[in-house]
Amino acid sequence: MKKIKKIIGKKNKSKIVCLTAYSKNMAEEIDKYVDIVLVGDSLGSVLYNYSTTRKVTLTEMINHSKSVRLGVKKSLMVVDMPFKTYTTKNIALKNAKKIMRETKCDAVKLEGGKKIIKQVKFLIKNKIPVLGHLGLLPQSAKGKFKSKGKTTKEIKQLISDALLLQKTGVFAIVLECVKTPIAKQITRDLKIPTIGIGSSVHCDGQVLVTDDLIGLNQTNIKFVKKFLNVKRYINSGLRMFASDVRSGKYPSKKHSY
Repeated sequence: MKKIKKIIGKKNKSKIVCLTAYSKNMAEEIDKYVDIVLVGDSLGSVLYNYSTTRKVTLTEMINHSKSVRLGVKKSLMVVDMPFKTYTTKNIALKNAKKIMRETKCDAVKLEGGKKIIKQVKFLIKNKIPVLGHLGLLPQSAKGKFKSKGKTTKEIKQLISDALLLQKTGVFAIVLECVKTPIAKQITRDLKIPTIGIGSSVHCDGQVLVTDDLIGLNQTNIKFVKKFLNVKRYINSGLRMFASDVRSGKYPSKKHSY
């Protein structure tokens, strides 16, 4: 709970940094710079080329989370509950307990507001910390992904859901692709932090898919800034290896038993 209290304590004080990880090696590096490591169901598209996060299984999430846990020492570790693993409050509790027990994570993340509030309430009642998620919901979105908060109806629903999640006891809420004025208003109105992804600088923190920001993924999503082109360095190393093998430079005596 200390880590969660620390995240809540950052509200209006310092920005929260959150990135995704799907393996120990990447988690180990990310852990040095972030406050939250998220094992996102985005691994479906990033690692498995799934057309939707709906295809991600509980087993896949748990296996990757076990690996990530080995690399996370200081950050809060949150695991996405995949599609259809929280359809009822009892199913949600059973699966959340399994995730927490097998991965040793600190919290789980669920997508939605009023529609899943019974599940959220039940998890929190049973001492399972929950990170909320509003705006664009990849598990339920159909067709082309669109930003949220454009219509009066959407705005009212977003604000209502955010307040409801806060009242229920989530420690923070991810706002995905929420229009700037609405993200700003929700962040101002809530006592708990908001973590934005495509929802402006006004949120209390930001989250991105690590593979996107380091240029490992080919994506043109508007909210993704490519801070590094890691493929350039990978290609350089691979090219040198292939060249040294073909020329007989590798392995030398130094690298042989």
